[in-house]
Amino acid sequence: MKKPELLVTPKSVNHLNELISAGADAFLIGEKQFGLRLPGEFKLTDIEKSVQLAHASNKKVYVSMNALFHNEKIDALLPYMKNLEQMNVDGIVFGDPAIVQIKKDSQLSIPLHWNTETTATNWFTANYWGRRGANRAVLARELSLEEVVEIKENAEVAIEVQIHGMTCMFQSKRALLGNYFLYQDKAMEIENRSSGQPMFLHDKERNNKYPIFEDVNGTHIFSPNDMCLIDELGEMIEAEIDSFKIDGILQEESYITTVTALYRQAIDAYMESPDLYEELKNQLVASIENIQSDLRPLDTGFFFKETVY
Repeated sequence: MKKPELLVTPKSVNHLNELISAGADAFLIGEKQFGLRLPGEFKLTDIEKSVQLAHASNKKVYVSMNALFHNEKIDALLPYMKNLEQMNVDGIVFGDPAIVQIKKDSQLSIPLHWNTETTATNWFTANYWGRRGANRAVLARELSLEEVVEIKENAEVAIEVQIHGMTCMFQSKRALLGNYFLYQDKAMEIENRSSGQPMFLHDKERNNKYPIFEDVNGTHIFSPNDMCLIDELGEMIEAEIDSFKIDGILQEESYITTVTALYRQAIDAYMESPDLYEELKNQLVASIENIQSDLRPLDTGFFFKETVY
């Protein structure tokens, strides 16, 4: 049985160093002009430091380039990708096919991880991109456990699954916070828009608060709950899912570090003995619940929801 990689999104170089001690195996970093919804901004100098730190501890660093690139941004991609290859980055996470074409035309050797967020939902498409240069598929969060296992059984590429954190429900390239909701004065109101604190879209009808923010890639709206699968890892480990991701977007460094250490404990316990994991998992859930914000209830995402065709 293969031990899955524990992939985490750090907020800074110093935080990455803490996460190495907490038991993370790999890190997803990058900068906003190329990558979507990253907890921290890592410029090229930060990426280089991160790679050096990670490789010294036999860990891996992947760089997010999964934004959609309009024509005016295309010229910036090749120099950036060449820099990443020279730094020995372990992979680039992409969604836009421009990345594949640039790698092919320039004969770069850096590995690619296919991630189109909501459309990575089947093994056929994962294998399609695998035959065009990707060696990993990052599955959509809107899949059931049964579907995840089926994809892994038929995939020709490595499979990555998110196991903890927020799910992005909606993204628009437009600045919707400034240009729509406040102007329309609809029933949904923006909370904390001018205070510098986290902002929430409040749906009073459903009694939900959706985290929302704007950046250079537009407006992003997230799920009202955080996914937590620390007590549901067994079947995915048995299916040999290659990578488990903890997404730390909109979380504090201390929270991400603590959660990483708890998932490290869970994975190691299962690899030692599934019975040991069964004895331990309720305690691990309670440990996360103790540090979870009241505004962010925990659930299992779509993993146990029935798919209706």
